[in-house]
Parts: sequence; C-alpha cells; structure tokens
Amino acid sequence: MATGIELNDKRTTNGWCMYDWANSVYSLTITTAVFPIYYEAVTTQPDGTAMVDFYGWSLPNTVLYSYALSVSFLLTAMLIPLLSGIADYSGRKRSFLRFFAYFGALCCAGMYFFTGQNVEFGILMAVLASVGYSASLVFYDAFLPEIATPNRFDELSAKGYSMGYVGSVILLILNLAIIESPATFGIPEGDLPARLSFLSVGLWWMGFATYSLNRLPANPYHKRPEGHWLLNGYKELRLVYSRIRKLSQMKQFVLGFFFYNAGVQAVMYLASLFGAKELNMETRDLIMTVLIIQLVAIGGAYAFAYLSKRKGNIYSLSVMIVIWIAVCILAFFVSTNYQFFGLAFLVGVIMGGIQALSRATFSKLIPEDTTDHASFFSFYDVTFNVSIVFGTIAYGTVEWFTGSMRYSALVLSVFFVIGLLLIRRVRSNWA
Repeated sequence: MATGIELNDKRTTNGWCMYDWANSVYSLTITTAVFPIYYEAVTTQPDGTAMVDFYGWSLPNTVLYSYALSVSFLLTAMLIPLLSGIADYSGRKRSFLRFFAYFGALCCAGMYFFTGQNVEFGILMAVLASVGYSASLVFYDAFLPEIATPNRFDELSAKGYSMGYVGSVILLILNLAIIESPATFGIPEGDLPARLSFLSVGLWWMGFATYSLNRLPANPYHKRPEGHWLLNGYKELRLVYSRIRKLSQMKQFVLGFFFYNAGVQAVMYLASLFGAKELNMETRDLIMTVLIIQLVAIGGAYAFAYLSKRKGNIYSLSVMIVIWIAVCILAFFVSTNYQFFGLAFLVGVIMGGIQALSRATFSKLIPEDTTDHASFFSFYDVTFNVSIVFGTIAYGTVEWFTGSMRYSALVLSVFFVIGLLLIRRVRSNWA
C-alpha cells in the first residue's frame, strides 16, 4: 500500500536506524551497566546488609529492582495498545515517538538526583524512564514496514541494532573513563561521576532522537482524522486485534516470542547484578563484561541476518535459542571472572541477532494491505513487555526463595525451551 514516500529511501532508513543509536544508551548505561551497579552499591549498607525500605516494605535491594522493572513494563503494556490505536487513526506515530523519547530521556537525566538515600525517587525515575523507552519502541518499530520493502527488513533491523551497540559503547567508554578517573576531568570522587553518566544518557538520547525524528515521515498515509481521537483510536485497535485473531502464524510466532523473550530480557537486565552478587566482581570488570557483549553483538546481528537469508528466519532464531539454553545452564556453574567473560562473549553473539531478527520476523507477518502498523506492533510490544514482567518476576522470586541468582538463571532455560518448541511450528514462505 502506498505510503506517500519512497520505500528504501536511504535518508529515511538511515534516520530510522539512528533512533537505535539514540535510545540504546539507555539500554546499556541505565538498564545493564552503570545504573544497576550504582544502585546495588548505594543501597547496600557498610555492614553488607542489602535490605531496603520502600514505602514501609522491607526486601532485598536486587529483588526490589527486579520488581520495579516488572511494574514499568506492566504499565507500558497497559498503556500502549490504546495509544497505538490513536496513533494509527490520527496518523501521528511520529508525535507519539517524540513524546515518549523525550519523556524517557528527561527521566534518565532525573536519575542524576538519586543518591541512595532517596530510594523511592530512584526507583520512580527508573520505572518512568523504562516506560518512556519501551513505549517509544512501539512507534519506532512500526515505521519499518512503512519505509522499506520486506526483503530489507532483516538487514535494516540488524543495522539499527548494530548502530545502537556502537553508539552506546561510545558513550559508555566516555562515562567509564570519567568514573574510573574523575580527577582527570576535574570531577570530585564519590558518586558524582556515575550520576553524571545518567545525565549524559538523557542528553544523548534526546539529541540524536531529534535527528532521527526529523527524517521520519510525519503522516505517510495522509490520514485525516474526524471525530473523537480516543473513541476512534479504541475502534481502530479493536479492528486490528480482531484481524490478528485470524492470523494463526502471527499468533503462533508471538506466543513463542513471549517465552524466549522473557528469558532474553531477564538475562540482559539482570546480568550485571548476577556478576556483582554471585561472583563479587568489581565495577570495572562488570562494565568490561558489558562492553564485550555490546561489541560482539554488532557482528552477531549481521551474522544471523545472513543466516536467515540462507536458511530462513525460524531456523536462525532456533539456532540462537538453543545457544541461549546453553548460556542459562552454564551460568549455573560459573565460578570465575574469566568464565563469566566467556559467557558474556557467547551472550553477545546471540543477543543482537535474536532481537533484530524477532522484530524483522514480526514485520514480515503483518499483512501488506494494512496501514495500522502501530496497532499491529502494539500486539508485538505488549507481548514484549508482559514477557519481561514474567521473566523478571520469575527471576526475582526464584532468587528470593533460593537465595541465589544461579537457580534463577537455570529456570530461564525452561522459558527458552518452551519458546523453541512453539516457534518451530511457524510455517511461512520465508521462514
């Protein structure tokens, strides 16, 4: 269906990929590297006590963080379907993308004021930044079928994730240099260097998002909404979801995606806490681990895009899920920093590939005659967010009852096995 813009236009597709460059600094610095380590450090007492009080509720600091992430993704899952319907009805996907990108960036910048003494504030900023990030992805992902032809989906999705890995590594290295040697930059010792990294994420995200937004089409289908946006947005969503119920292959893929993505995201969000708590790794080693993952993921995204071109998307996804199962089992036995580095290398190989290919695979399952891409992607992204709720709650609960994250990692392998069995049943010409 005509979009009013030239498909595969280099300026537009590069602008789309640039949003991965913009927002991935949140994924790396806030959710994976600096903030979890900083949070664990400032909420642990000098005597080693890791219990925190959160509005009168006392629980382990890492469990609180796991549950806070779960709440953020649950909020997003509840909010996004209706907003995507409104965006599709009104043709204002770019406006929604702009709002949530800027909202998330400002919340990241707000983390600068989290010192460890104000746990409630720190958790609130983490939750709201997560909502901004996750919600923006719905509208960002929905642009892919509107700016490119299906034969470019795998390549562009991989390129976006790869650019995100490069950009986030650049900013992390800069922040790491400041954290490790603040005096070199005229910054005092203490928690200020880490807090400045949160501020830098907000500025980077907002700045490069603006660049990307200026290159994406404002209203490619030239929609002219009439009547009440909220009511008609709801009707738009109902029409899309009634259509999804008839798309058996899409439902089968998304069901499998729910389970394996629960495992993928739990590992990504909580891996640095695993290293800190189970192996007592130093901050420098933990961030080095994250850098290994990010750099290797660049090649992994392209390698599995190439494999999917040769053998099909489902085959490529299946190979990666099998490797994820091995990662979870091996994590149970990891006992040294070098073993953890090796595991991080393996995670890097499959992390970029499985995220990029999952997005591209879903894009191919969307009917070509639709203009409601945000509503279709809300189905994908609600599944994405609810699966994270499922994965992080399971991870945190198992740790709470067993006292070890090792058992949590082992439980995640079950999610991958279920996901593998389900997506192997997807049948399509390109699968």
